[in-house]
Amino acid sequence: MRDARGAGCVGGAGAYRRMRGGFSLRGSYCTLRLISGNGGKPAQGMHLEAVMTRTGATGAAAGIHGHTEADDDVSKRLLDSAATLSYDPATEIDWDAPLPAGDYGLNAEWSTLYGTRLWDEMTEEQRVTLTRHEVCSIMTTGIWFEMILQQMVLRDQYLKNPAGAEFRFALTEIADECRHSIMFARACEKMGVPQYRPNPVIAQAGRLFKATARGELAYGGILVAEEVLDVMQRDWMRGGNVLDIVRGTSRIHVVEESRHMKFARQQIRERMRGASPARRRAAATGIAAGAYVIVSSMVHPGVYTAAGLDRERAVAEVRANEHRKAMMRTSSRHLMAFLAECGLLTKASAAVYRRVHML
Repeated sequence: MRDARGAGCVGGAGAYRRMRGGFSLRGSYCTLRLISGNGGKPAQGMHLEAVMTRTGATGAAAGIHGHTEADDDVSKRLLDSAATLSYDPATEIDWDAPLPAGDYGLNAEWSTLYGTRLWDEMTEEQRVTLTRHEVCSIMTTGIWFEMILQQMVLRDQYLKNPAGAEFRFALTEIADECRHSIMFARACEKMGVPQYRPNPVIAQAGRLFKATARGELAYGGILVAEEVLDVMQRDWMRGGNVLDIVRGTSRIHVVEESRHMKFARQQIRERMRGASPARRRAAATGIAAGAYVIVSSMVHPGVYTAAGLDRERAVAEVRANEHRKAMMRTSSRHLMAFLAECGLLTKASAAVYRRVHML
């Protein structure tokens, strides 16, 4: 959804338009539409269409940015940190330890149904099952996006100076993500939870995004996924009644992803130096569209069926859950502040973030 030189996916003015059953993000280079199959309600049944409108070259080539010595110092510090504080999940986690029957998969407050009438009606066994399936759904969504992330970072570093600290940290990040994906896969297997995959349309949109997103759009998508999950996992790793396997994997992920977030922020700042207003608007709407897809795909509706709940009622109560909305805004607070600082929180993008309760 970008032209051959890496211009923004949703280019030009980045117009935001409500439409029947969804919304449209329209720009000079493509139109990205998110269309709901359930009367415009965003929680489930969304379909994504990307319609190319122009493929001409622009001057916003993602690989051309003013990388300075000071920028390289950031990568050097991150490399030093990685050398000092990194983990091997294969040895850090006790994979053979039994799972206590009453421990949750995540803090009750982070369950999508916490604070609803349905939660009050559930048995303790159902709550345990639900939270374990919810955390595994989030983990498998994380694996899906980590696969996308690795390809975008590799493409960004293609033919760059291998002696540079930026190049070396980028490969360090990819190595981290490989371990994280294996770690999450083993945790889900240990909990006996099957893979929850994004719906086919979203999966194909991810395939297109990983093949085409560059520069600030790529690193913006990476930052969205990392920032939102970071806040959740900081609570999970301290949860008194949360499974040790979830607390341990969360601790590893939080420590190592903190470096990845710093790297992504630095990359975005570099790309945005001297960027035109049109380019900022294009990037803002593209990142927001990616955020919509990531956040709305985190918890698969199949988790409610697995807990023995009425799926339609559960989805409806999640959609109306004010506690859940408040928790999402909390987890997105630092991300929104950073995007605003970089000029990437526009009126159009803010409207998208509000639809998934990130603002």
